Amino acid sequence: MSELICGTNLVKAAINESVKLLNLYIYTENKEMISFSKEKGISFQKVDKIFLDKKMSNHQGVIAEIKEFKLYDLKEIINPSKSSLIVMLEGLEDPHNLGAVLRTADAAGVDGIIIPKNRSVKLNSTVAKVSTGAIFSVKTVEVVNFVQTIEKLKAAGYWIVGAEATANSSDYRSIKYDMPTVLVIGSEGKGISRLVSSKCDFLVQIPMRGKVNSLNASVSAGILIYEIKKEQE
Repeated sequence: MSELICGTNLVKAAINESVKLLNLYIYTENKEMISFSKEKGISFQKVDKIFLDKKMSNHQGVIAEIKEFKLYDLKEIINPSKSSLIVMLEGLEDPHNLGAVLRTADAAGVDGIIIPKNRSVKLNSTVAKVSTGAIFSVKTVEVVNFVQTIEKLKAAGYWIVGAEATANSSDYRSIKYDMPTVLVIGSEGKGISRLVSSKCDFLVQIPMRGKVNSLNASVSAGILIYEIKKEQE
């Protein structure tokens, strides 16, 4: 099944990452995208705004149809060097959170993202738009079983760090992340499951000094990703 993406920056990112476009529709007055597409040798159709409005909202004068959002195999993101970081997202449901994590992962140089095949948000047009194109540059893997995947990553030399506030969790700044690391972020409402938590080598938490007792999943991921990468450099 094909997917639609829209917006100048997102469609440009897809083209720059050599994503195969099935169709490219550009508003007749969108001179920037028309010029860019010609420069890249991409065929397109000039259409009116009504045509685009019927397909998607907030399209910024350009819509592209792609075959699908590419998924990768686990072995394609395993690279157990000291500077390796993989992020596992256990059951995120909000596409805005997944898109934001992808954007941060691209900026920080994360090796890949792992999401569950079931009971989780999928790669879709909303995720793509929020990611501002990182959906095409960050390798995303879908797996059926998180526990088995963690065991495979441990066998490959990774250490597993779970973001979960418990009585036994350490301050995230107290861990020295000079090792191949897998960061596990839980779902928005339930956090990390008991089984996955039991497989983590470390549990870390971000100190909360205000009245709110938790952070948005993508915000937590951003803080932890940059702390880990800082230690790995």
